[in-house]
Amino acid sequence: MSLQELVSNYGYLAIGVGTFLEGETILVLGGLAAHRGFLQLPWVVACAFLGAFSGHQLYFHIGRHKGEKLLARRPAWQAKSAKVFAMAEKHQIWLILGFSFIYGVRTVTPFLLGVAGVSPMRFFLLSMIGTLAWAAVVASVGYFFGYALESMLGNVKQYELLIFGVFAGIGIIIWLIRHLRHR
Repeated sequence: MSLQELVSNYGYLAIGVGTFLEGETILVLGGLAAHRGFLQLPWVVACAFLGAFSGHQLYFHIGRHKGEKLLARRPAWQAKSAKVFAMAEKHQIWLILGFSFIYGVRTVTPFLLGVAGVSPMRFFLLSMIGTLAWAAVVASVGYFFGYALESMLGNVKQYELLIFGVFAGIGIIIWLIRHLRHR
């Protein structure tokens, strides 16, 4: 199976699952794949939005219903959570709109906002807006990164497997480092 067939067949699913879990790297790759014609940018944005937004809602409701018990069992989390709680008190709207853009906090912030007692409707609406903006911006970065590569390298086709491999490798390394730190 060629790279084009692989991305065309599984790219949207990978973007949805990847953004549900965290996914900036997979979304940039999706934008790059859209630039190369393997995927369509509006569908890349839609899949990223659906994946990330679903994850945000899940983490928020876990925090809302089980968060206090989970935090009580982990004192180290409580100290780190205080910053998010303080921000939620002072800048709740901006925090909900913007947390998607802060690398590494897209899963923990909705959880903590649920613990903090943010209104579910407020979180739903503001998170929807912020997540859609995030998906469009990050996918577009990947898309326009493709233009930059083409202008620098000329015919990118001969390098595309290497480019996708490098980005995928970087994403895996970042994920592994974060995963090992949390353990």
